[in-house]
Amino acid sequence: MTLLTVEGLTKRFAGVMAVSNVSFDIAEGEILGLIGPNGAGKTTLFALLSGMIPPTSGRIVFQETDVTRWAPHRRCHRGLVQTFQLAQAFPDLTVEQNVRVGALFGARRPRAGLPPLTVDEVLAVTDLADRASARSNELTLAGRKRLEVARALAASPELLLLDEVMAGLNPAELSEIVEIIRRIHARGITLLVTEHVVESLFQLIDRVLVLHHGQLLFNGDVRAASQDPAVVEAYLGRAEPAAGAPA
Repeated sequence: MTLLTVEGLTKRFAGVMAVSNVSFDIAEGEILGLIGPNGAGKTTLFALLSGMIPPTSGRIVFQETDVTRWAPHRRCHRGLVQTFQLAQAFPDLTVEQNVRVGALFGARRPRAGLPPLTVDEVLAVTDLADRASARSNELTLAGRKRLEVARALAASPELLLLDEVMAGLNPAELSEIVEIIRRIHARGITLLVTEHVVESLFQLIDRVLVLHHGQLLFNGDVRAASQDPAVVEAYLGRAEPAAGAPA
């Protein structure tokens, strides 16, 4: 079953085409990867999906409902939830209190007919149970990344958009976050994950989207992506921008 459908999604900023005519589907229960070089449009695409910015044109259909013009909080309540690259928890609240804020703000109905995860369950899934009483500003970078995921998970997502949750982590921390993502997926949650750490991302996914200069360069099997000349050239910086795309 298709959970999310994106049709011809486009975003222009004062003449600069950040995202250009992007279309794809996400199946229920899938972990889909999103990669691309810096400036490819990944962050803009996430902001469009979560409702942080409106599209210039195109359509977003989530759970068979057109949510293209919905505000971010309506999408969150529906089960479309995003994390952010810069984890910004409430610094004076404890880890547990931050997770409770996510639970209070999140979906207004059970996810896929199931009861939402409790705060204790969220803390366990994200390896934060032993830090529940710590203030969020006492956490390491890895801890803050996990808390960002925990707050989103507490909002009871049907589709969770993970935006560079692996950035800046050491190899041991990368292994931990990969395991956390697997646990979340095992709970029946669909994920769209964008990352520069492709080695770790490819451990999780079978299908990947590749953006380049705002355009969808590739949509398909991970192994095929690694052998696709256009994808390889884009990552090595040798691909030429499409006509009309920003340099």
